[in-house]
Amino acid sequence: MMIFFIVGLIVHVVFFLSIFDIYFTSPLVHGMTPQHVPLAPPAKRLVLFVADGLRADSLFKPDDNGTGRAPYLRSVIEESGTWGVSHTRVPTESRPGHVALIAGFYEDVSAVAKGWKENPVEFDSVFNESRHTWCWGSPDILPMFAKGATGDHVYTYTYPPEREDFASTDASRLDTWVFDEVKDFLNVAKSNETLLNMLHEEQNMFFLHLLGIDTNGHAHRPMSKEYLENIGLVDSGVAEFVSVMDDFYGHDGKTAYIFTSDHGMTNWGSHGAGHPSETLTPLVAWGAGVQTAQREGSHKYDDNYLKEWGLETSMRVDVNQADIAPLMSSLIGVPFPVNSVGVLPLNYLNNSQHFKAESIYANAIQILEQFRVKMAQKKETTISFLFTPYHSVVLGFIGWTSYVVLFILKTHWFIGKKNIERSLGQMFLCIGLLVALFLMVQSSPWTYYIYCLLPVPVWFSVMREFETLASLVRSVPSLPLSKCFGYFLLVTFGIELLVVSFFYRAMLTLGLVVLALWPMVSGLYTKAKVRSLSWMLSCLFLAVFPLLPVVGREPDVNYVGLFLSHLLEMYFLMMQVVLCAYILTSTHSSLQLKQGLPLFNQLVSWLTLVSSFLIPLLSSTRLFHRLLSILMSLVCVYLLLSTGYEALFPPVLSWLMFAWINIEQETMNTQGSSNRTELSSTDFAENIDITKIRQLRLDDIQRSYFFVFFIIIAFFGCGNIASINSFDPASVYCFLTVFNPFIMGGLLMWKVLIPFVIVMCTFESIQVSTQLSSRSLFLVVLVISDLMALHFFFLVKDHGSWLDIGTSISHYVIVMSMTIFLMLLSVMTHILTSKRILIGRKRKMHFR
Repeated sequence: MMIFFIVGLIVHVVFFLSIFDIYFTSPLVHGMTPQHVPLAPPAKRLVLFVADGLRADSLFKPDDNGTGRAPYLRSVIEESGTWGVSHTRVPTESRPGHVALIAGFYEDVSAVAKGWKENPVEFDSVFNESRHTWCWGSPDILPMFAKGATGDHVYTYTYPPEREDFASTDASRLDTWVFDEVKDFLNVAKSNETLLNMLHEEQNMFFLHLLGIDTNGHAHRPMSKEYLENIGLVDSGVAEFVSVMDDFYGHDGKTAYIFTSDHGMTNWGSHGAGHPSETLTPLVAWGAGVQTAQREGSHKYDDNYLKEWGLETSMRVDVNQADIAPLMSSLIGVPFPVNSVGVLPLNYLNNSQHFKAESIYANAIQILEQFRVKMAQKKETTISFLFTPYHSVVLGFIGWTSYVVLFILKTHWFIGKKNIERSLGQMFLCIGLLVALFLMVQSSPWTYYIYCLLPVPVWFSVMREFETLASLVRSVPSLPLSKCFGYFLLVTFGIELLVVSFFYRAMLTLGLVVLALWPMVSGLYTKAKVRSLSWMLSCLFLAVFPLLPVVGREPDVNYVGLFLSHLLEMYFLMMQVVLCAYILTSTHSSLQLKQGLPLFNQLVSWLTLVSSFLIPLLSSTRLFHRLLSILMSLVCVYLLLSTGYEALFPPVLSWLMFAWINIEQETMNTQGSSNRTELSSTDFAENIDITKIRQLRLDDIQRSYFFVFFIIIAFFGCGNIASINSFDPASVYCFLTVFNPFIMGGLLMWKVLIPFVIVMCTFESIQVSTQLSSRSLFLVVLVISDLMALHFFFLVKDHGSWLDIGTSISHYVIVMSMTIFLMLLSVMTHILTSKRILIGRKRKMHFR
């Protein structure tokens, strides 16, 4: 059996990784000839300001008094420059936004499997094509473009990562640091002849990354005083820097300026999705080679923004975010980035028609070069595979699921003989050799050998169990066909319901309402009214959560008071919950008063996280005692990571889990089980290794389905795990406020997994109370989850928006991860439920 689980784990890991080879190879190509405008450029240098997290309406819209929040940029729009809305694409995050701005292409789809800061593939950028580029700003953004540059001509100056603190009393100091450093840099250059000569060369760029607005938006929301005042600070900083630059270069009129943003931000302080507040960013260009302000004769935009922003008389020129890269290239005369898909916005250029024609021609040839290289590569791979990875994985999925079904039948019902014929083994060996030979002729990657050869041993194992299948066919006349067919229809409907729930969370509400009726349909209500009523009420209460919004809510720690009313047992753990509630409310209060994260609160939060793994091991291994201890320990951590109604989710879920244990026990008692036991006397340590294993029954399929359904509820009850890319940083403020994507992501992932662990521990209890081995129920769960995974394998997308692609991946990943986690976390739940740390009289710790 151990070999079976190890092989199963390997098979699922291969299936899991296969989509990144099948669907997500980088669309970027190399080997193109760089294209540039063969005429003298209008500007010698260009300054790019990127105000991270700045929304278009926040910059353009006047305040309540009718005055602009950015008077200098407003004057540029009305008098000396060209402006518009830059339309970004999902994911509206900093890295893909800056890649689109500076490299001219949207996030590479293969980046879904790559790291936070690393470049998915090598790509060209305007910085790379420039003679010299100097950058100031965040350590999370600047190194990306310095690493990807050829040569040593991109220079970065960053502040320490610790400055990116959401609890900072004044996050705008990040932007002040940038402006101060640039001015000091120019002052130093006056006395450094080498640097001065470099600065006076042509095709130079200056990049100022301004993170204060984004940080204030996350911490205080975009409508806050801090966010809006930060816009004014940036505006005055830009005005002062332009004056300094003009003085430094002797007002030669050869400097171009572009002011924009990488993404916007929702009203609740997040970004990552496709809401207009996230995708509409400002663009203001002025200086050498840029068209001066034009009066608007007729409006070609019907979104009413011009009137709302008070800019009806100024010509608005919208662009796609990737169009900014070729605009910068054209202004300073550097080659267009070879991977750019941006189209040069001619209305931003103030130059001759000849220059515009040459510019758009070079832009078109640059895009055409990419097409030619792609077509050339396609011709080299015109021979199709006999066994493609896609079809091989599908074949492997079907074979593996078939083998698990036959394994269950063989173990519990139909004992067939292992009739292993030598000819069968030789036949599959020949098939494997033919597949390997064909892949070798095609010079296929080594991963293709794994995908294409995996179905061979899987289907060999299936064919070895032919006698089991024959025994099933011979037993058909004696089976309760109507009952079997009814279970088949119910499970099929249930699986489809779960698949649809990934797209429409409200379907989980429908499923819970249906489950609430189970005691009525099965007849349990008449025999155990109290337990049945508890089940029905807990199902209906939990059914509310999928109907609540995922995001768009303000943090409201007042839900903590309502949460505490659900926890009424175990005095010591209750005191811990009360302490965590105090830590949560006091932390958010301190941050609102700009007093930072109290050290005491931070220490208690981390100690609570660590102790949550140890406290359950100190409690009794009696079923309800241990489960309650696990629940209280995990919920304390969940509480510290909560910002709103989700604080109520674990206690309601736990209520349903306890009701499930009781009602399953009642079902066993009703069926007259010979191993009838009372739950109050059930001990994990004594019953976890069952010596008398009963056979599977049809109602065990229902138990397995309930488990899968509750696992999906645990994932989607308070939102989609895929929306972790647009999380509210306030969730982790009790633990840290300094931006750290890995620690923050780990804490949020554990928050997602806590309900998962609660369901896992409950399922362990069901196995103990129903006297059925975990192996047997797990095999049924494996079949159900694999059927769901096959659904989502067909639904994975490698085209469309990044959000659509990411969502389709997340669905497949969740189901595959669920299976893998079941294998791995079963060890964790076994320890949490059955092991106990004993402190002996000699002060020695024993692990039983």
